[in-house]
Amino acid sequence: MNQIEKLFNEAKQFIEICYKELGIEGKLKQRLTEIKTAIDIDGYYEHTYEELAYGAKMAWRNSNRCIGRFFWQSLDVIDARSLAKEEDIFDALLHHIKAATNNGKIRPMITVFKPKIRGEEQIRIWNHQLIRYAGYERDEGTIGDPASASFTTLCNKMGWKGKETHFDLLPLVIQTKRNEPKLFEIPENTILEVPIHHPEYESIKDLNIKWYAVPIISDMKLEIGGIEYIAAPFNGWYMETEIGARNLADPFRYNFLPKIASIMGLDTSRNTTFWKDRALIELNTAVVYSFKEAGVSIVDHHTAAAQFKRFEENEEKCGRPITGDWTWLIPPVSPATTHIFHKSYDNTFVSPNYFYQDPPYN
Repeated sequence: MNQIEKLFNEAKQFIEICYKELGIEGKLKQRLTEIKTAIDIDGYYEHTYEELAYGAKMAWRNSNRCIGRFFWQSLDVIDARSLAKEEDIFDALLHHIKAATNNGKIRPMITVFKPKIRGEEQIRIWNHQLIRYAGYERDEGTIGDPASASFTTLCNKMGWKGKETHFDLLPLVIQTKRNEPKLFEIPENTILEVPIHHPEYESIKDLNIKWYAVPIISDMKLEIGGIEYIAAPFNGWYMETEIGARNLADPFRYNFLPKIASIMGLDTSRNTTFWKDRALIELNTAVVYSFKEAGVSIVDHHTAAAQFKRFEENEEKCGRPITGDWTWLIPPVSPATTHIFHKSYDNTFVSPNYFYQDPPYN
């Protein structure tokens, strides 16, 4: 099978499912004829907005690692395929940040830019997330987020200089076609951040921890019907463990557990005091409390697991097989208290879907 035949088969598979679920099967034959003609002449085809929007939602529904799929139909899809200049793309990304933040009432959203055309990249966003904190490697240790160290070094080489605090917002790096990437600083008043404090351990606020309100993944590929959108940043809202049990707690990230334990007066000399467990619970408590006090959308892992169970029930009613990656679906805090821990899932990848990509830099 050559590439033309492969692309049409992938397009046909998607369009048939999409049109059936949308209840527009009467348009199927004509649309497939249009797609085949486009592929035969140009080597690719373009999705209508309706196809793009529903395909992006299906990709969320098919995302094996996501516990938040109950809300897949609520995804707000922004079509930015007409944009070609870096400055216009940057403006669209700022719009996404503001609209998704929505004054704290987070909106699930995706902004889709030009796809690959005949295998050639058109637009690439170099950031892992649109909002992310810098990490500066120093002899005495990393200032900020160690996960961002290599990207921060790259930005420094491009002329950017941060304040070297633990929570410096990184700039955006945008590349079009084979041009040199361009760097854009995000205006600070664009980003909503939440100071982390605790309802009982007041000294936690003295650690001056904060986190940004919206996780907008920007380095994954959206694939719909054989078309690859390699620049398609998307977001939901946070589950508290993403911040409290990973970003702030992992020893290779911000590693705040020892400081939280010290504030709590815990004995850290041996594992049997379960100081890590107790500190972890209170750090997650602080995250949920702080986000809710600030009026920013967030979900706890027990509620998220209950919502995922409803997603499973809905999919079964629709006759769709449920796929999932158990190692990602179980929450990192008290997983055995959720139904997910006690089940197994088929980790088969179904298209449309979101896929990891190699970074465009070393």
